[in-house]
Amino acid sequence: MEDFLKQINLYYPISDETSQALLGICRVKKFKKNELILQAGDLALYYYFVQKGLLGYYTIDENGDTIYKIFFEENNFVASTAAIIEDKPSNFNIIALEDVELIVYPANAFRELVKKHHDLALFHINYLEKNWVVRKEPLEINLKWESATQRYIELYENQHLFLRLKQHHIASYLGITPTQLSRIRKEINF
Repeated sequence: MEDFLKQINLYYPISDETSQALLGICRVKKFKKNELILQAGDLALYYYFVQKGLLGYYTIDENGDTIYKIFFEENNFVASTAAIIEDKPSNFNIIALEDVELIVYPANAFRELVKKHHDLALFHINYLEKNWVVRKEPLEINLKWESATQRYIELYENQHLFLRLKQHHIASYLGITPTQLSRIRKEINF
């Protein structure tokens, strides 16, 4: 739980009282590789923090193909945030791409704590601003304007994540076929 609180405090420092209240709603849960943490169509009831392992956030397109939107490594907060905010079923699946250990906390209980603890509300605002505005905007621009080769190079530069992904995950994330990925890899020749 130490890394969990450390990550929260990077966004906004919370008091010991708030920390204790938050830890009171948390539990550690383990999932095996390829196990679904959240299935599209289900209500998103929890927030997650990755203590160990790798998660994938994906949807299925009209052709039945898996489209990965983003990957989450250790020390990342994960949720189907829009589904939680709108209290609607998730459009995305969250899957364990490795065996994972997560800190899990109920969205409703967390939202109640946010109402009671001003510092937790400031953490949440800062987190949402940095991850759902500042970080998300360049990703959306990249998808529209950058080629699959450019996005591959950017993903490759994050070696810690890149080496953990299977080729079909990378192809799906880039929105290309495995054959197209193979061509890009030959072209770049890393």
